Amino acid sequence: MSSDDYSVSQPAGGGFEHHAPRQRPRHARTATAKSDPTGGLEPAGDAGKARGDRRVRAARTPKTEVSADVPNSETAADPEVRLDLAPLALPLPADRFLNRELSWLDFNARVLTLAEDPTTPLLERAKFLAIFANNLDEFYMVRVAGLMRRLQTGLPVEGPDGLTPREQLARIGTRTAELMDRHSATFADVEPLLAGEGVHIVRWADLDQPERERLRTYFREQIFPVLTPLAVDPAHPFPYISGLSLNLAVVVRDPDSGPELFARIKVPANVPRFVSVNAAVRSGVDSGARGVCFLPLEELIAAHLGQLFSGMQIIEHHVFRVTRNADVELDDDRDEDLLQALERELARRRFGPPVRLEVASTISSNVLDLLVRELDMDSEHVVRVPGLLCGCHGGQRVYGRRVAPVAHPAA
Repeated sequence: MSSDDYSVSQPAGGGFEHHAPRQRPRHARTATAKSDPTGGLEPAGDAGKARGDRRVRAARTPKTEVSADVPNSETAADPEVRLDLAPLALPLPADRFLNRELSWLDFNARVLTLAEDPTTPLLERAKFLAIFANNLDEFYMVRVAGLMRRLQTGLPVEGPDGLTPREQLARIGTRTAELMDRHSATFADVEPLLAGEGVHIVRWADLDQPERERLRTYFREQIFPVLTPLAVDPAHPFPYISGLSLNLAVVVRDPDSGPELFARIKVPANVPRFVSVNAAVRSGVDSGARGVCFLPLEELIAAHLGQLFSGMQIIEHHVFRVTRNADVELDDDRDEDLLQALERELARRRFGPPVRLEVASTISSNVLDLLVRELDMDSEHVVRVPGLLCGCHGGQRVYGRRVAPVAHPAA
């Protein structure tokens, strides 16, 4: 500490009076500490003089100053010395935030991984396939629908991750296509394993004559009365396709001279998705060597299209499904009555715009172009599904008590 830090006065009675040292400003102490490792303290005697000479010589010799924010032993020991340690500012990475929608798809991919795991019980794998499909439906009905609505408003605001709604939709489409391929491949692996345990998902061509006769009777009594084919022509516009409903796109033609016509048949939801083939299964007894057999409902309807379009030639038929916007919008400033707002939104979302079109991989380009045009959709929102479309939906019929031991085998 230098002599300027002390105030000395001589009182009238003689002698000297020492006052307390004056407190230096913080910036002055900091500057001294940075220039002098001793913290500004002047040692007495020849040592202080020698050190002062070294400081003078160092001041005369220009050199590059290398500063460090770590205090040395002398400054750390002196309580009067305080260093300004500035935090090290590093640029943050641009990809430090995860996208919410892509992160949700990663979560659903983990559900699919459980279905792919061969150590998972067999029917549990089938259940995880159904859970994955149901989750993806809700994801498109709410999350993807919100992104599409934001894009249509003309305000493509970037999210915290730096992605615009259009970029998010493009990445969602790519990621969803990968997951759907894995889902179809896993279902193709699980199906023969189920057959090995006596649970068969068959096609109409696999049935013998007695089984077909029983199913014809079942179709005539239970299915035919609830079917309503709707044809499209200049006098009949394209029908409304309800969300998540399974439909058959049928192309028919008059064998005499008429042009080709498009018709739509809605697969009814008030009958089981998989129809029991075995007559003994309905009575709860499995006496056949084939085990339990189930036929997809759309296969049964497609086998009887001649009864629905009498006198017409069936050119082709394909299965498709539409997912619509089901997001609920509530405005606190506009909606004073919450009950009325919910009733209005629930009635509106039944007619929400389509956000996804699932088609069989074997669909023809003509039928697909007609569906995309009439539904007013973009081609990037079309998902081609190999194999059985919605094969895991309605699987509770398969997971019944008659085949429950497959799900939980004995240790």
